[in-house]
Amino acid sequence: MATSQVIARPYAPPSGVEHVNVRHTERFTVVGNHLSQHPELSLAARGLALHIQSLPPGAKVGIKALAARLPADSEHRIAEALRELEEHGYLKRTRVRSPEGKVYTRTVSYNHPDPAALDKAQTQTVKPRKPRPTPAPSPKPTPAPPPPPSRPAEPAPLPRVPAPTAKKPPRPPLPQPLNPRPQLLHAAALLLVGLQNQDRELVLTEEQIDFLTPGVAAWFERDASPAAVRKALTEDLPRPVRFPAQLLRHRLTVSLPSGRSLPAAYRAVPMQNCDDCDRGFRASEPGRCDDCGSERRSAPSA
Repeated sequence: MATSQVIARPYAPPSGVEHVNVRHTERFTVVGNHLSQHPELSLAARGLALHIQSLPPGAKVGIKALAARLPADSEHRIAEALRELEEHGYLKRTRVRSPEGKVYTRTVSYNHPDPAALDKAQTQTVKPRKPRPTPAPSPKPTPAPPPPPSRPAEPAPLPRVPAPTAKKPPRPPLPQPLNPRPQLLHAAALLLVGLQNQDRELVLTEEQIDFLTPGVAAWFERDASPAAVRKALTEDLPRPVRFPAQLLRHRLTVSLPSGRSLPAAYRAVPMQNCDDCDRGFRASEPGRCDDCGSERRSAPSA
């Protein structure tokens, strides 16, 4: 007769939840099951209570502050959850007036709504610990006091430098053409517009072009060619060019060519030395000054 064999039933995993727990050693919050399994609180209220209990003291827990911290929930849903927690004893909000007269909300979070548990927690918090008796120290020979340290010599006070009182000299004005002809101004404006094709950092606005156009026209009046003006404005530029209009204004003013090529009406009268008294005077040709010339003219009549 064959012996009977016991066949083990195949293993079937349970249909409920399985827990895989890891022990936390930092950044964790202890929450009672009375909160996590509360039969009357909504999931939103339970999650909000857990979030508030995990915050440090002094954190903002107003509706707008929580809505900014929890963007997935609306202000209406957060306000409803706060009311639930307040009704079931997990939260208490009171209006307090400061000595300055400002009214603010004082919020107290409770991790347990049971009054008996609250009294026990307060008793454990208030009850002072008995200090441990410390043994009387054995007398030790007192060493001789060290000599007082020598006081370091105070450094001599630095001489005070007076604040500068002189004002900066005003900036020289932009050169202006003596005869601002429309053709001259148009050519000057075209030159300024074309500077950005030569250097990408020399981009000017319409207002800046209108302001700088007379300066370029003044160069043209002094027989400066467009190539010479373009070279003077774009040669050896600092990098990066942060203020192109101010840089071009400075170069047009400082590097303005002399007026030797201007018409005779606009040329400066040169200095001459008098043939008789050797004094300096302004005249287009060498000769005598006005005093010597008048004396020589009056001499034959005398």
